[in-house]
Amino acid sequence: MRSTVIVQARTTSTRLPGKVLADLAGKPMFERQLERLARCTLAHEVVVATTVNATDDPLVALADRLGLRWFRGSESDVLGRYVGAAREARADMVVRVTSDCPLIDPVEVDRVIAEMSARRETADYAANVLEPHLPLGLACEALWRDVLDRMDRLGTEAPAREHVTWLCRTGRPELFVSHSVRGAVDAPDLRWTVDTPEDLEVARRLYAGLGLADAPATTSAEIVAYCRAHPDIPAINAHVEQKTV
Repeated sequence: MRSTVIVQARTTSTRLPGKVLADLAGKPMFERQLERLARCTLAHEVVVATTVNATDDPLVALADRLGLRWFRGSESDVLGRYVGAAREARADMVVRVTSDCPLIDPVEVDRVIAEMSARRETADYAANVLEPHLPLGLACEALWRDVLDRMDRLGTEAPAREHVTWLCRTGRPELFVSHSVRGAVDAPDLRWTVDTPEDLEVARRLYAGLGLADAPATTSAEIVAYCRAHPDIPAINAHVEQKTV
């Protein structure tokens, strides 16, 4: 069974344009995230799914430099982009991650893959976000390739095309069997996703304070402990509201 992590990425984010290429400890933020994803032991491949826009050419160049497969598709039809990337990669299990998570924990990604693998006959979809408990920025979802194709067929509404798993979580959840994955920490008050300048400052402080550029194996539990010991850091973006579908 081939499990493929597909990371959706673009440079035209609304609140912080170009954030994926912003400097984080001497490298583009997206590269730092890909370094952490490379430590997943249960993923057979990591694929970058970006858009056909010329503004995203640097993301393709980055993927090429790192020796990663990439796929280009519509900016607005992210579901279609995932379908195309999954087909090219011959994925059996599709693992969805977004590109604004420079503190992504490969252990948590592997946990989702393992629990999905154990439910090949009983679950369509598994995620660590169904019961909010992890810091924002560690989200990981997994679904079978045939389930992704079914979503592609059924997902005609705009939210289904833009948000990939909207159909099984919000649109028509009765059509899918979902499994909630519990992570190793309980810290939903912490915000490690990067969507604003304040978020980026938090990521930079954590990378500097923990030396994450040289220690990509640092776990989310260790980062949580550091945040608790340095409350001034999470206070920087505590006021930021998470965008919802």
